[in-house]
Order: sequence, then structure tokens, then C-alpha cells
Amino acid sequence: MKEENLTLLTDLYELTMMNGYYDIKNDERVVFDVFYRKNPSCGGYAIVAGLEQVIDYIKNLHFDSDDIEYLRELDLFDDNFLKYLENFKFTGNIYAIKEGTVVFPMEPLLKVEAPIIEAQLIETAILNIINHQSLIATKASRVCEAAKGDGVMEFGLRRAQGPDAGVYGARAAMIGGCVATSNVLCGKKFDVPVAGTHAHSWIMSFPSEYEAFRKYAELFPNNATLLVDTYDTLKSGVPNAIRVFKELKQEGKMPKKFGIRLDSGDLAYLSKNARIMLDEAGFNDATICASNDLDEYLIDDLKKQGAKIDLWGVGTSLITSKDCPSFGGVYKLAAIKKSGVVIPKIKLSEESVKITNPGDKQVFRFYDKKTGKIRGDIIGFINEKYNEDDTTTMFDPVNTWKRKELEKGTYTVRELLEPVFINGECVYESESVMQLRDYCTKEKETLSDENKRFFNPHPVHVDLSYSLWKEKNRLIEEEKKLVKTLEV
Repeated sequence: MKEENLTLLTDLYELTMMNGYYDIKNDERVVFDVFYRKNPSCGGYAIVAGLEQVIDYIKNLHFDSDDIEYLRELDLFDDNFLKYLENFKFTGNIYAIKEGTVVFPMEPLLKVEAPIIEAQLIETAILNIINHQSLIATKASRVCEAAKGDGVMEFGLRRAQGPDAGVYGARAAMIGGCVATSNVLCGKKFDVPVAGTHAHSWIMSFPSEYEAFRKYAELFPNNATLLVDTYDTLKSGVPNAIRVFKELKQEGKMPKKFGIRLDSGDLAYLSKNARIMLDEAGFNDATICASNDLDEYLIDDLKKQGAKIDLWGVGTSLITSKDCPSFGGVYKLAAIKKSGVVIPKIKLSEESVKITNPGDKQVFRFYDKKTGKIRGDIIGFINEKYNEDDTTTMFDPVNTWKRKELEKGTYTVRELLEPVFINGECVYESESVMQLRDYCTKEKETLSDENKRFFNPHPVHVDLSYSLWKEKNRLIEEEKKLVKTLEV
């Protein structure tokens, strides 16, 4: 795949709006928020991912001559606007939550502050990148949670919705907690571990299963994992694998890592019996790897049934987030800035969850000082501060009588949105995927077990600061009055 200029990776209406802004309000600065309204898979949290690709996109944002010629041929745009695009570049500010961070609905994951003509263009690509990678990182996190410390390998490339989804989905899966991917291109691009065994076709291409195992183990002495279900798992596959391991041990050629892979059948029953057979043969350190349409729910059930599986290869359900195929992130106008004055903006809806939070905001996360667990988040204005030596009151922005006091000295607070671009220049350095994976693992430790339940998880409360809550309700009332006036 060839890296290409993604500037036209946008919806047509972004460009038509840009043309309109160019004519009437080119200098107006605005604030847009990227957020989502509901956790994937009815879970208790999400994992944000994709920021590195957003950075690459913004850095390379420009219109090539053939892009402009194509737009001209559409016969939609003014010549002056097309001339403006020749020297287009992003000059605004972007703030974002670090990849691998645990996040919750309605929180700004990324914030754009820029001239409206620039901020409008980048909506589609940012949502495309953040939505996809956050979805897969969240799914991977859930699968890894089900595995309870066992290694999870991402095996989904052949079922991904295209090459890019396969590569960047694997990247996100690694951030979410996977120990390796089968995707070699992802391994090369992002310096992450790659893993794999062999297919049934390898076995079938030899005169016998034993000969196929023997040759494979000789070729790959550093990691000989043998696929044992081509003919009969317990009567043929496992016995032939044990035979090969015994021969290699006697010859002093024992692989550094070795084991078997199960890819069909009752994985609980087969793994328990295979474990007994391997142990009785003296191969207690042989690894048992399993694949076969796994997801977090099946892995959780298999663990409860006492399956003797050490590594899990998860493909389709992970790389496609099969039970929840979209993340649902949106990009909404939150404020207009004129002469240094912030004018909050709000979108109303018949559905309360679709009413936006106005203004230029920050996300404040509160942790219990003793346990390090998240106590809750507050979305507030950027000029607000929380002092750990003061008592902080959190309240539900809908049912305001629901409150809790964070007593002074019992909590720590952290601001989540960090500067990424300032005046068009990148001021942020992305960490490696493996560093982000380690960070994500620590982030998940700040959640309680109740937050991580697969069914009916206990929610982490995301509240509004009193100032933001008051401003939001003021704007709601203003808009209602305006609508009533128009009706009259």
C-alpha cells in the first residue's frame, strides 16, 4: 500500500461549507469537540486510540494540484476559493486525550480550536481515525480482560474490512492489550511483536501429520507451536506432537518455545485432555494456544469451565468488533471565539443525550488517593481549577440531587486534554505502540471490577462543573425562548 495524501478524505459538504465560510466568515475562530455518547458493547468504558494517525494527517494536510483540478471539475466551487486552497495549511490548535486512556461518554476526546474554515475540513478524517481505532482498542481491552492475564494475539487480518482496517485495527488492538499480531505489515510499521503458527494446509501437504509436525519443529526451533486438529485432536494430533517433542528432546534439539494450537471443537474439553496428555509425557511447559471464533464472552465462559489454555488467538470478533461495529463518535461545534471572547454554543435535541455541552472545556479526572481508582470525572471550562486541598462536590447534571463529596486530602486530580498542535505546529511526541500498551494496562487498573463487568457494568460518573452546568441550562432556556418567539 502506498501512503497517500488524505486531504480529500472528507465529505463533500465539508468543502461546500468551507467555500461558504471563505466568502462570509473566513477569520472566525471556533471550538469543536470530538466525543461519543455510548460505550461500545454496552460496556463500562472505552479506550481512546488513533491520535498518532490524526497527527500524521494534520501534518500532511494540503491540496495537491490534481486535487484542486478535480474540485474544479465538479463545477461547485468559486475560483477564489480554489485559489485559496493552493496554499492551505492547518494553523489552529488541537488538544487531545492520550492514546490508551480510559474514557467515558460525553467527554471531549479531542478538541479543535481553529479558524472555522480549517476546523470544518478536518471533521470527517478525524472521526474516521478516532472512531475506528478507539472501537478496536476497546474491543481488545474487553477480550484481554476476559483472558485474565493470559496472552491474547490479534489474528484478524483476513477478516478485516480492507487493508487499512487490518493494519490500523491491529495497531489499536495492541494498544488495547494484545501481546502480538499476525499482521506482519503492522509489525513492521509500528515495531510490535508478530506471532503465528501454521495452517491446516501445511499438515495436508505432507504424507502424514507426524512428518508435517517434525519438519515444522525443525524449521522453527525458537517457537514450534503445532496445529493439532487437522484429523483428530486427541487421537492423532496431540500424540503426534508429543512424539515429535520426545524425539527432539532425545536429540538435544528441543525448541526454546513449543506447544500446540487448538482451532476447532470443544476447547474446554480438548484443552483439559491435551494438558493431561502433555503433562504425563513430561511436557508441563508446553503451551496450549486456542483460536476458533473467540470473543470476550466465549473466553470468559471457557475460563469459568477450567479450560487449560495459555494463549488466545482472536480474529474476526476482535478486528471487526463484531457485536458493535461502530464507535459513534461525533464532532460538534462548542464555541465561537471573537476578539478573545468565548461565545458558548449549544445544540438542542428532543433526546437529552444529544444536547451538547457548550464552551471551551477540559476534562478533570479524580482518583482516590489511597487506591488509585477513579472516583469520577468532571467536564468543566478550561479556566477552572480544582485544588486537592479543598473538598470538591460532584453532582449528576440531570438528577442534581445525586451528589457526592470528595473530601480534601482524599483525592488527586488530573487534566486529561493535552496540547497536540499549537498555531499549526505539532508540540506532542507520540509514544511507541508498546509503550501505549503498557500505559493502557495501567489505565485499566484505575477501574474497579464493577466498572469492567461485561453485563450491566457500574458506570463511572461523568459530571459537569457547576459553572458549565449553569451555562448549559442558561443556553437551553435562551433557545427555548427563541423558538417560542418564532412560533408566535
